[in-house]
Amino acid sequence: MIERVSGFIAAFLFAALPGRWLIKRLQVLKAGQNINQDAPKSHAGKQGTPTMGGLLILVALTVTSFGCLIWPSKGASASSGLVSSLLPLLLLTLSFGAVGFADDYLSLKRGKNLGLRARDKFFIQVLLAAGFMTWMALTASEGITTEIQVLPNSLLNTFAAGKIVWNLGVLYYIIGGIMLIGFSNATNFTDGADGLASGSTCILAIVMALLLNLYHPDISLFCMLLAGGLLGFLWWNFHPARLFMGDTGSLALGAALAGSALLGKIEIPFIIASLAIWSELLSVMVQVTVFKFRKKKFGLEYARSHRVFRRTPLHHHFEEMGIPETQVVGRFWIVCVLCGAAALLWLQQGVL
Repeated sequence: MIERVSGFIAAFLFAALPGRWLIKRLQVLKAGQNINQDAPKSHAGKQGTPTMGGLLILVALTVTSFGCLIWPSKGASASSGLVSSLLPLLLLTLSFGAVGFADDYLSLKRGKNLGLRARDKFFIQVLLAAGFMTWMALTASEGITTEIQVLPNSLLNTFAAGKIVWNLGVLYYIIGGIMLIGFSNATNFTDGADGLASGSTCILAIVMALLLNLYHPDISLFCMLLAGGLLGFLWWNFHPARLFMGDTGSLALGAALAGSALLGKIEIPFIIASLAIWSELLSVMVQVTVFKFRKKKFGLEYARSHRVFRRTPLHHHFEEMGIPETQVVGRFWIVCVLCGAAALLWLQQGVL
């Protein structure tokens, strides 16, 4: 636990201390956010705020991760465990971050919120997720890797023996890839208000560190390093934000957290803990699907006047209802805490 707390503090400092310097450099480079036309009108004042601040999170995570790899505190066995889990997770995070960086760079170069084409970005995400799941398949532990525990034993009746476990076989790797891509885009959609994505994922990372603490201390350490970097970034991202993470950070965060859940075998608790973030992606999917259906059946004007949400992702819907941005963010954080508590309670029912 000492290593995790020390790593958390170190990651916080590595992200928070260079923040002022990075903001000034980004301002000199004119790397300002181009606000999407679909965003609420209240966001117009955010135009030009330095973006690509996700670099702070990634640098803090990388430096502290390599510090743990080089100076493990518990000898060779600890070093071996860190390399087999922490290093792949770091590579996964940085690879998704690179996709986000390319998207942010193209958006800045073009002077409008138009980076990589959606299909190109999705294709690269599929390749990266496939690569990670292939690595998991090649290093799989028989009877463990492809199993998902769907219900803890103490929630069953007294006559039931053991736990409900599904061995999905090859299907597990497909579902895992979908989870990686889906949650990466969910965190990307969540990044639309000051402190929303950074605060929500920081809470989730800490919850995951607690979930993984006993049986997967190496992955728990990774989550704590990520949480520290996120808290350091939040120092500059809190309302009114002086720095945005951009896709550089948001795409990487989702991959890092989903990958940690897959390696740590906490798929169900992870989904419970991250419901608030998943709701952002689901709101967009529902909005687009229903709009297309109504447009085809009733016409464009009808579809426009009968939207499911006033605006998506979901946090924009609440802003359009007149709720101040700071209240929307604060309440999302509260829901994240509640979902995290529910996941911890689920785990205590005998999951592991």
